[in-house]
Amino acid sequence: MIFSHAPGRAITEGELGEKLREALAGIGRGGERWLVIVPDDTRTLPMPAIFAALAEGLAPRVRELAFLVALGTHPSMTEAQLLSHFGPGYPGRPPNVVVYQHAWDDPSSLAGLGVITGEEVGKMSRGLLRVGVEVEINRLVLEYDRLLIVNPVFPHEVIGFSGGHKYFFPGVSGPRMVNVSHWLGALITNPKINGHKWTPVREMVERAASLVPTPRLGLSLVLRGHELVGVFLGEVAEAWEAAADLSAQVNIRWVERPYDLVISVAPPMYRELWTAGKCMYKLEPVVADGGTLIIYAPHIKEISPTHGRWLLAVGYHVRDYFLAQWERFEGYPWAVLAHSTHVKGIGTYRDGVERPRIEVVLATGIPEAVCRRINLGYRDPATLDPGEYAGREDEGILVVPRAGEMLYRLADGTVPDIDRL
Repeated sequence: MIFSHAPGRAITEGELGEKLREALAGIGRGGERWLVIVPDDTRTLPMPAIFAALAEGLAPRVRELAFLVALGTHPSMTEAQLLSHFGPGYPGRPPNVVVYQHAWDDPSSLAGLGVITGEEVGKMSRGLLRVGVEVEINRLVLEYDRLLIVNPVFPHEVIGFSGGHKYFFPGVSGPRMVNVSHWLGALITNPKINGHKWTPVREMVERAASLVPTPRLGLSLVLRGHELVGVFLGEVAEAWEAAADLSAQVNIRWVERPYDLVISVAPPMYRELWTAGKCMYKLEPVVADGGTLIIYAPHIKEISPTHGRWLLAVGYHVRDYFLAQWERFEGYPWAVLAHSTHVKGIGTYRDGVERPRIEVVLATGIPEAVCRRINLGYRDPATLDPGEYAGREDEGILVVPRAGEMLYRLADGTVPDIDRL
C-alpha cells in the first residue's frame, strides 16, 4: 500500500500523477476492462489530475477504462460539469475511456447481490433497527474485471467518515440500501456518529460490500481544504482506514467553547439544500443550546431536484418527531427523513410539542414562504454580510467560510445529546 503524506506541505498534482503511474505500472493487462468509481463534484479532490494519470498510464494497457460517477441520489451532472470535474483531458480522452453516471432510480441499471437479514441489521445497529435490506448495486460493478474506488475521506454525518466502500453503498447502490443506511445514521444522530471511524452504518456497508465479487483496489485521499495531504492505495478497507485516521487529524477542528451564533457559508459546489445541509452537520456540535446556525448560500435556489417534493410534504423536524408518529411517516423515503433530522438537528418531541435544540436559519435563494413551510427559519441573504461577523469568537459568534467538510467539535469532548435535553 502507498502512503504519501508530507506534514506542512501539500502533495502537488504532479507528484500525485507520478505516484499513481508508478503504483499502477505493473497492474492492468491487455484483455482487462477496468471500472473506476469516482465522486461527483460535490466532493473536493484533484479529479483532473487523477483522470489524466489513469487515462495516460492505465488506459493504454487495458482493453477498456471506464469511469462511473457515484452520484448516490444526487442529480446527474451536465456535460459542462463533467468537463470541469474531469479536466482538460476529458474531451480528448482515448477511445477506450468511457464515462458513466449512476442511476439509482433505474431498476434496469441495478443488479441484486443478496439480502442482509433483519437479524443481522439488529446486531449491527445495537438493536436500533431490525429490517432486512435488499442489496443492489450498479450492474457495471459486476460486468468489469477490476475496480478502482477513488474516494476522498472526510468526517461524515451518516457513516462517520466518508470514503471506502461507501462509494458502493450508497454511492452506486439501489434505493433500499440508501434509505436504510441513512435512517440508521439518523437514529444514532449526527453528533454521535460524525467523525467516528467504525460505526454501525460502516459495519452495514462493509457487510454489503462483502457480497461484491469483483476484485478491487481503493485510492483514498485526504485533503485539508484544497490541499492534498495524504494518498493511500491498496485493499479498500485498509486504505480507507489509514486515510480516516489522517483525516481525523486534519479535518476535525477542536474549539474551546460553544457559540451562540454560527454563520456557515456554503461553497458553490453545493447547489441545493440537500448537499448544503453539510454546513449544518459539521457545525452542530459547537452551537450552544438555544443558539442559532445560519446556512448562508445566496446561490442556492431549491431544496433538492430529486427529493424536493418529499421534503415539501414532510418538512424539517427532529428525529423524535418522526419516531413518535412512525405510522404516519414510515412510507416516506427514509433517506429523506434522515436528511430532514440532520438539518434540523437533535431535539425532543414530548406531549405533541417539538423542541429543537437550536434554530436553523436559511439565508439562501429559497423563498421565505418555502422556508416557513418546511419548518426552517428565514433570513434575507441581502441583509447579511458574513464578513461583518468574522473575528468575533469572543462574543460567541463563529463564521466558517467554505463550510461542509471540516468537522467542528468541543475540545472537552462533549457532544449534544438528546438524553440531556
